[in-house]
Amino acid sequence: MSEERETRLFMIAPDSMLTPDQLVRMIHAFGEEALVKETCYGCLVEGPRELVLKIRDRVREKYRNEVFTKIRAYRCSDPRRCRAQHGTRPGFAQLEEEWELLTRIHRGLDRVDAGAKYEPTPAKKRLPVNDFKKICEVQE
Repeated sequence: MSEERETRLFMIAPDSMLTPDQLVRMIHAFGEEALVKETCYGCLVEGPRELVLKIRDRVREKYRNEVFTKIRAYRCSDPRRCRAQHGTRPGFAQLEEEWELLTRIHRGLDRVDAGAKYEPTPAKKRLPVNDFKKICEVQE
């Protein structure tokens, strides 16, 4: 991918009410000259880097904690990756794993936006051997 062009993957959190079709239609409604390809998890957007970043920012304004994005190494319809051209799909398992985690990330970000504070769980203390023996003796 060159410095001037960028392909970006937009992934919708599984618990979002937004569908890939709605996301694609919204991006088309921006009226920008970018290539938008609907996928099962969201869409791919390809175009000049500045334009793709502008689209990313507009999507984040409306769906801040529901749509996540990252750069894709291959262009849309790259024959090495496009299933229509019998390309391979390395990395799909990683993408699927990331997609499953988005529900937790979505809920966590919503809680932070609502003002919740992060409270780390206290470190577990080791149980003294004598206390462990007493517990075992009671169980007999």
